[in-house]
Amino acid sequence: MSGTTADPPIANTPLTEAELVLCRRYMGYPAMGGINSGQQSWRFFQAYGFNEWRMRNMAPEEYVQIRTYLGQCQTLETAILGASDNLDTDQAAVWHHNRAEVQDRFGLFNRWRMQLCAFFGIPPGPGLRPANRIVI
Repeated sequence: MSGTTADPPIANTPLTEAELVLCRRYMGYPAMGGINSGQQSWRFFQAYGFNEWRMRNMAPEEYVQIRTYLGQCQTLETAILGASDNLDTDQAAVWHHNRAEVQDRFGLFNRWRMQLCAFFGIPPGPGLRPANRIVI
């Protein structure tokens, strides 16, 4: 026995509610709200309804890929939070801080978020678009 363990297989089943929340958040869409949330619900907006349908109706192999994207996004998001530990140090002995570390990490994180949107065939949500962009 080599003593190494293989990674457990990634589930190919429909996304859980928690995973759906992560998908919406990473793709830049606002929270859906409760069932009785009224007119603020995605159900009243055609694009949001299509997004929900897509997220809930993928092939088993596609769910595996989606979970891979979610795992990458979670790892990259955590790394951004960890980068704040170095914001108070510019240089320590021979080590020099990458002043663009947080910006670089956000860029990589957002790239994976955009890839998740592209895989779903869903345009990036308002939270992932530049603030100066107008969509008509």
